[in-house]
Amino acid sequence: QVQLVESGGGLVQPGGSLRLSCVVSGIIFRVYPMGWYRQAPGKQRELVAAITSGGSPNYADSVKGRFTISRDNAKNTVYLQMNSLKPEDTAFYYCNVKVFGNDYWGQGTQVTVSS
Repeated sequence: QVQLVESGGGLVQPGGSLRLSCVVSGIIFRVYPMGWYRQAPGKQRELVAAITSGGSPNYADSVKGRFTISRDNAKNTVYLQMNSLKPEDTAFYYCNVKVFGNDYWGQGTQVTVSS
């Protein structure tokens, strides 16, 4: 079965950095686009960044220039490097893959940006 396991969240001060990781199993990882989403309390889940199977990234306007998505197909892992973090980046972060029209999610990892 498809499994996604995120890690790397935590508490960081404004202006700080975190690197999230998502290890994927159960699929031929290299052929699938991947996405990172986030959900803050009381808000809808939103797409933060996505990366194609070929490695081309796309970003939400709110994180452009601060976040970088990447993938390591040898490790079945997608990363989200987050720099210059702001309090409004506080949320649960999830990685996602769509397989034959079905969405698969990890359990999420909490990111809290606060002084």
